[in-house]
This record gives sequence, structure tokens and C-alpha cells, in this order.
Amino acid sequence: MTVPVAVPIRSDAIRSRLNEATTRARLAEGTGAEALLRLCAAYFDLGDLLSLVFSEPALVNDPAWSTEVCDDDFHAMVARGHADGSIDPALPATWLQSVLWSQLYAGWSYLTDHQISRHEALALVLRTLTNAVKPHPG
Repeated sequence: MTVPVAVPIRSDAIRSRLNEATTRARLAEGTGAEALLRLCAAYFDLGDLLSLVFSEPALVNDPAWSTEVCDDDFHAMVARGHADGSIDPALPATWLQSVLWSQLYAGWSYLTDHQISRHEALALVLRTLTNAVKPHPG
């Protein structure tokens, strides 16, 4: 009998996939909110990799990850959103990054718990994120 061997997934491989998704999201294009939604969709499309990251947080406990939190491109995207009026200026970039990851987690959890399609789960995540970041009048 052959025993399957789990192939270890390295932290740098996960980071590489996330970086590729970030590049596909084109953070420098459109309004800040549009770019944030594209980033969310690109990360959501990573599918099982996100499930792995959420279920095995030790994979991303690499010290390099803590230095890459809210990189310059993410800050610039949020600052652009503040300036163009698409992101509430009371919401700092570091907070929005936490909101992004919490919504990704919520979407994947909901997807597995309620047997809905990925498309339906992503639509819920994007709707929630859209309403969370939009400016609120006075």
C-alpha cells in the first residue's frame, strides 16, 4: 500500500501566488475602491490557497510577512481612494487591509458552510466590502 506524502507548501510559494494576484488586480488603475475590489476578487480566486492560509496560519508566520503588511502600493491605492472620494477618509490603510482579509475569510467560510457557488460568495464579499469602504455623509 502506498501512503500519500503531503508536499510541504513553502511560505515563499504562497507569497509568490499572492504577489501574482496583486499584480493582476492592477492597484494603480481606476479609483481606489475599484482597485480594492479587484484585489479582493483576485485573492478570492486563489481558492484553496486561501483556505490553506486560513486553516494553517503557521504557513505565514514567516518574519518577512510582517514587514510586507500594507505595502506601499496598498497605501497608495487607499490614499488615491481617499482623494478621489471612493474610500472613506476615516478608514486607514492598515484597517482596510484587516477588513479585506476578514471578508475573504468570511466568504470562504460561508462558501463551505452553506454550499453556495464561488460566484455567489464572491458577490456577497464584494457587496460587503463596497459598503464598508464608501464614504458616509457627515
